[in-house]
Amino acid sequence: MTTLTTPVGAAGPRRRAQRRRRAIAVAFVLPALLLLGALVVYPVLFSVGRSFFDAAGTRFVGGENYAEMFRDPATLTAIRNSAIWVVVAPTLLTGLGLILAVLVEKVRWATAFKLLLFMPMAVSFLAAGIIFRLAYEEDPDKGVLNAAVVGVHDAFTGASSYPSARPRDDQGLREGPDGSYGTAGAVPPGRTVNLGLVGVPPGEVPARAEPASAAKAGPRELRGAVYLDFTPGGGGRPGAIDAAERGLPGLTVEAVRDGRTVATATTAADGSYRFADLADGSYTVRLPAANFAPPYQGVSWLGPALVTPAIIGAYLWIWTGFAMVLIGAGLSSLPRDALEAARMDGASEWQVFRRITVPLLAPVLTVVFVTLVINVMKVFDLIYIIAPGPVQQDATVLATQMWLVSFGGGNDQGLGSALGVLLLLLVVPAMVFNVRRFRRSQS
Repeated sequence: MTTLTTPVGAAGPRRRAQRRRRAIAVAFVLPALLLLGALVVYPVLFSVGRSFFDAAGTRFVGGENYAEMFRDPATLTAIRNSAIWVVVAPTLLTGLGLILAVLVEKVRWATAFKLLLFMPMAVSFLAAGIIFRLAYEEDPDKGVLNAAVVGVHDAFTGASSYPSARPRDDQGLREGPDGSYGTAGAVPPGRTVNLGLVGVPPGEVPARAEPASAAKAGPRELRGAVYLDFTPGGGGRPGAIDAAERGLPGLTVEAVRDGRTVATATTAADGSYRFADLADGSYTVRLPAANFAPPYQGVSWLGPALVTPAIIGAYLWIWTGFAMVLIGAGLSSLPRDALEAARMDGASEWQVFRRITVPLLAPVLTVVFVTLVINVMKVFDLIYIIAPGPVQQDATVLATQMWLVSFGGGNDQGLGSALGVLLLLLVVPAMVFNVRRFRRSQS
């Protein structure tokens, strides 16, 4: 047997070449390592150490900051909201991305549709927060969502006719406990009862309103007019219909006897109304409270109850395109023969989607879901911008609470560092899972 040996003189140059290659590799990696150490490792280690000191950083308090986290109601609210974000936002985004990715395949202008949905990703969270803060304004004249809600509500329910109207104090009308107005005394049939109101701006009187008038009542009827008891330019007699005063059309008027409504009428263009064929007795003429109900103002999107779902809605608008594009890339790599074979065997599109498409896309869906979990753990901008000051604590999550405690008025960097460590501990498992899954897919 012949043994091959390396010449002694060749070992030295080979070692020097290996050392040189290692030195070059270190030279290339060193700047990245320095940046990683300065921007990631050092802040993490500093935060961990700082979390064991008091607010001023001068006294060692051990685990007191970590105990305080779970005694503070604001921190518990932040943990609860973070849990809602982690469960709701990634689930909805992954589901929406999957549905849209499947549907886009069947759209003729698929590329343009994908571009349209992906465009919000180009908008910064600051700009998106300002957009949705305006969209969620409670005033229907400013907030587009409430303008739509009020429009739909008024189309089906109708708005009150004259929300600011009220009678004069000395005109014999009294206010009921439900906000209605009725005559102070009962009147028999054959009487004319005119009801004068004030407080209606002239610009809010309908254009179809005519000069107020009321015919004389017959023996078995009640007649009258509901009118704006105000003469433009001044003058006129309070409690009486003057020539320049207009009727108030569209008001509901009721005839009430023994606490029960027996007749209802709606005022005409001149404000007149008429109750016919009334039985003998006495009646109270009443204007129901619905005539004066304040206008519907829509939904309080940024109130304590809805502020978190509203902000999640803004987040969905931004990230749906991201989920759709990633899932669409996975969908395009699926084996078409398996899908076509299932269709040839008589499977419906729903069965193909549920039994073939979703199982084959499971790795992609998992990566998208975990990536979004990591992202929502760190959400800050949208909550800080969209949530108004009074409900900031109702919408807070760990990231915003960490900032508020440290720099937003709390000035307690010890507790803020503890919150940062907690956030890191919650994010690391998801990151490790994502990295391991990525390595397995590469092997």
